[in-house]
Order: sequence, then C-alpha cells, then structure tokens
Amino acid sequence: MSYHFKLEQFEGPLDLLLQLTEQEKLDITRVSLAKIADQYLAYIAEAKDITLAHLADFLSVAARLILIKSKALLPMLEFTEEEEEEIKDLEYQLAEYKKFKDASAKLALVFDSPKSSFSREGFLGIGMVFYPPENIVASDLQKAFNKVLGEIPIVEKLEEEMVKEVLTLEDRIIHLQDTLRERVQTSFAELVANAKDKVEVVVSFLAMLELVKQRIIHVEQGELFSEIKMRHKDVKSIT
Repeated sequence: MSYHFKLEQFEGPLDLLLQLTEQEKLDITRVSLAKIADQYLAYIAEAKDITLAHLADFLSVAARLILIKSKALLPMLEFTEEEEEEIKDLEYQLAEYKKFKDASAKLALVFDSPKSSFSREGFLGIGMVFYPPENIVASDLQKAFNKVLGEIPIVEKLEEEMVKEVLTLEDRIIHLQDTLRERVQTSFAELVANAKDKVEVVVSFLAMLELVKQRIIHVEQGELFSEIKMRHKDVKSIT
C-alpha cells in the first residue's frame, strides 16, 4: 500500500507521529506505530524543513520505529531490555504529548470565545472570605489536602549526557557513494563497522535505501539475514 501526505511544518517528531496516527484513525499502541513507521521514514527522507538541531530527535524516534516494525515483521525477534524500555518510553511520551495537545486545543477555544474574561486585577482590594460547604469537618479538609499532595509529581533528577555530533542523511549518502567509488564493492557490515551508536547504523541503512531508490547502487542479499553486498550501478559485478 502506498501513502501520500502533504509535508507540513511539524513541531517535532512526536507531533509528526501523533498526526500520522490520527490521520490513520489509530490508537497509540505498538501495533499502530508499526503501521505508520514507513510513513514516518518517508517524511524524513522527503522533508526539507527539518533543522539540523532537530534532526537527531527525528532519527532517534525513527530508530525506535524501525525496531517496532522489525518485531511486527519478524515475531521471533527478541529485544534487549534497553530496547524494550526505549519502545515503552516512546509510547508513553506520545500518549502524554496527545494529552497536552488536546488540552491546548480546549484552551484555544476558551481564548477565542466571545464570552468576557477577567484577569485577577479585577479582584484587587476585595477581602478573601472562606465559604466552606455545609456540614464540613476538619477530617474532610485533611483528606482533600492529602489527595492534593499525593497528586504532586516527584521531581527526578535526570542524568546529564554529552551533546553528540549530529549525523545527517545527506552526509551518509555522500560517504556511501565515495566508498563505492573507491572500493568498487562493499557490504553493509563493512559500512557500519565503526559506527558509534544505533543512530549512525539507522542513518546508514536509510542512505543505502535512498541510493537504491534512485537507482544509483545495486544491492544483493543471498538469503534472509545474510550479508548485504553493495556496488555502484556504473561498475560491473565482480565474480
């Protein structure tokens, strides 16, 4: 099935994910994220308005979507504990983002309403008076106060991380083309042998797919999970 959607300016990777799920009328589940993974990757490949500063965020989400899509295609695939936590974290972040998005839409309706609104300055000089409900006792106030305290989230100190160098898809495509011109033929394993993290592996794989799509390189794989060999279209295969 092919997908066609208009490229827009999204506020970030979660905003794009949310609009894709709503466009397909899907709930926020792991199965739904697997279904829209191809659309998300297509957006990254075609979009021209993703800034360099935000590209790493888009690619990080893309890496987790590829994991989810891989599991959907290969049910026997087992995730590490770290990978499983990353997927659960993505589902949680998207669900929380939707709550804020829906709340902002309701607030926009309030501000756009023709009804009059008044700021707190209108109550300056008026004394504060406590009007409790009838038959209220001290224990009722204690329960209400404890409930409010229980709903206050606990602030957790996040671990500090060093800012990593951003790797662009365009740079990886150029690197792959230069490699094939020098070596005539190479493999995907050799291409990512010195990869620093998963994001670099994902970007390299996307670069390979883009060059195949443009009919610039030829890719061969003997059998499932075997080595992926690549060569430039202008160079004849070496036997």
